[in-house]
Amino acid sequence: MHKEITITIGGTAAGRVVGGSRIAEIAPLLSGEPEVFVVYDEQVSWVAGEVMAAVPGVRGSIAIEATEEGKSMETVLLIARSLLEAGASRKALVLAVGGGITTDLAGFVASIYKRGIRYANVPTTLLAQVDAAIGGKTGVNFDSYKNMLGVIVQPVFTFICAEVLQTLPRRDFLSGAAEMLKTFVIENEDDHYARALAWISSGSTDGQELILAAAAVKAGVVSRDPFEAGERRKLNLGHTFAHAIEHEARLRGEDVTHGEAVAMGMVLAARVADALGVSSGLEASLTQDFTTAGLPTQCPYPMETLAEAMDKDKKAEGGLVHFVLPERIGSVVIRDLSVAVALNALITN
Repeated sequence: MHKEITITIGGTAAGRVVGGSRIAEIAPLLSGEPEVFVVYDEQVSWVAGEVMAAVPGVRGSIAIEATEEGKSMETVLLIARSLLEAGASRKALVLAVGGGITTDLAGFVASIYKRGIRYANVPTTLLAQVDAAIGGKTGVNFDSYKNMLGVIVQPVFTFICAEVLQTLPRRDFLSGAAEMLKTFVIENEDDHYARALAWISSGSTDGQELILAAAAVKAGVVSRDPFEAGERRKLNLGHTFAHAIEHEARLRGEDVTHGEAVAMGMVLAARVADALGVSSGLEASLTQDFTTAGLPTQCPYPMETLAEAMDKDKKAEGGLVHFVLPERIGSVVIRDLSVAVALNALITN
């Protein structure tokens, strides 16, 4: 094991993020677990196979089709039924192997199966390693709205393994890169933002140090604000716009990854920030950086079409949305704005 990051809630350790270089290094983390049930994305069955070969306590495995359409209550029921039929007790541990969709689904099932059993994550995408698999957010989509049903419950651990990224398609890598850059726009210790840009542009997948640095930022924020009462909202930078973009893309039957939507969402957030005087020239700067990294920056949909989805965003309260606006690289602020005000800033700037 190379590095371990602890998530603490109320002064008590609630979970761990553990870095490793090879899949087999997960074995000590599951030592003594008599009931491990692996829920895995069928696209990464090779990773699940390596995990099951290394862990003697695996009692069963459940393959799922990890798609946005499949991120539903129907899949939750499928997994729960499989656990029940396999005899999973309240002492069981669900081990999610896959990207953010898989970890969200498996964690949600674990949180409700027999009123709650434990779960852990082996994220196999960059996006999940730096963001989705850390912090305890679980859930499913509902009526084409992103993550509308879910709970926050911490995994026992999240195992970040460099080996699993070796076969990750470039587009999926870039999707995760957007979340990494988002993290460093929020907090930029040791100039991680510039270092991440250079790494992403290089095409290398050997970025374990940067991945763990991004994971540490998120773990720190989650430790201070586990249930998104304040500071944790900063992690939603770009996401209010991104979720609206993803919603519109699903309605049109078009293919936009979460990271691509987040990249476009951050540029839109910077446009609002520039228009409101929170920042100066940041939209142009992010646009140039993201373009260099190979990420999209221009939202393909009219701004007006995003309004309804933003109004229904799960973070909306009392007619206002908690918009996260970047001041500069390494600093963001939260502004409660109506969707109308935000759209006006987008359209007129």
